[in-house]
Amino acid sequence: MTTTPVARGGGLLRSHDFRLLWIGETTSMLGSSVAGVALPLVAVVSLHASPLAVGLLTAAAWLPWLLVGLPAGAWVDRRPKRPVMLLCDGVSMVVLASVPIAAWLGTLTMTHLLVVATMGGVARVFFTLAYRAYLPVLIEGGRLLEANAKLQGSESAAQIAGPGLAGLLAHWFGAVSGVLADAVSFAIALLCLRSVGSREIRRERAAKRRLRAEIRDGLRFVVHDPHLRALTVFSAVSNIALMGYASIQVVFLTRDLRAGAGQVGLVLALASSGGLFGAAFAGRVATRFGTARGFLLCEAFAAPMALLGPIGSGGVGLALFAAAGFGTGLGVVASNILTSTFRQRYCPAELFGRITASTSALNYGAIPLGGLLGGMLGDAIGVRETLMLMAVIQLFSVAILLLGPFRPLRDFPSTR
Repeated sequence: MTTTPVARGGGLLRSHDFRLLWIGETTSMLGSSVAGVALPLVAVVSLHASPLAVGLLTAAAWLPWLLVGLPAGAWVDRRPKRPVMLLCDGVSMVVLASVPIAAWLGTLTMTHLLVVATMGGVARVFFTLAYRAYLPVLIEGGRLLEANAKLQGSESAAQIAGPGLAGLLAHWFGAVSGVLADAVSFAIALLCLRSVGSREIRRERAAKRRLRAEIRDGLRFVVHDPHLRALTVFSAVSNIALMGYASIQVVFLTRDLRAGAGQVGLVLALASSGGLFGAAFAGRVATRFGTARGFLLCEAFAAPMALLGPIGSGGVGLALFAAAGFGTGLGVVASNILTSTFRQRYCPAELFGRITASTSALNYGAIPLGGLLGGMLGDAIGVRETLMLMAVIQLFSVAILLLGPFRPLRDFPSTR
């Protein structure tokens, strides 16, 4: 494989190819963060959609991980990764651009939005699998932690800026303008990726096997590997808790804590900013404590922080909720950087797409389940009580880790 050269003493942003990838992905992540707010706004404001219909939009975006995640991993492993990423960026750009065009023509429907969310979700599945496998091709192994930290930091920054930018665009130009901004962001990402000079070296491949057999290889690797198995189970339980918590946080802030729209935006922005600090500190944590021990410390810090969110009321409650989100985001983002780097170094390159698909089908498939569970329990037992229950489930997920193979380790293994 060809890895991007980095000037001695300089960070990865000195590398032309990584800088292009980083700019493109940062722009795309900001656009997607804007669209995450803009698409439901279009449904509510322009189409007067019901809460159930808006919920279906979120489910449609994540459902493809359950439907096509496993075969997508096997398919991606058969092909060079960069062309797959370019195709996915192009598809995302076109399907998102169809929303403002249909709105301007007066033909936009809820069915159209659901199709766009689903097709965008499918493109995201293939892109994510190819992207995670492409990064070790572009970056030498010793710089992967730095690369993941920079990309995760950009994602955290996008999650902070995106909702506010979506609100401003909706106010100035209408709700549909945020979806158009996302389409433009994918066009920029596509152009940046096309300009990357490094190319993958084609490997001689054995005769193609049946897709089902290749999927089975990825599943078998995860099931029989104690480290990947423990991470997969932990991530699924954690995602249920985190999404169940996030799905009703706006309801809690507005109804239980009586926060206005501006206060809600400020609290969520402060809460999301923890991810930026997590991205900045991940490398230091790994150096000081080791990658495996640092990962456990990050999760052990993040989980109890979530308990602060639902315990207060009034202004104190808003401050506690922001602190809870900040601490949880800091720990989770730092943890994600460490585990992403571990997988990229640990998993065989020829199986990486299938292994990632096997773990992601369960991990990301748990996200709509968590959102649905949060909404149902919020109606049944109360929003504050549901938030507390989700925080307890997050604590339980850390207990899963402590029972796994990581507790005696200082660093993650580099090979199986």
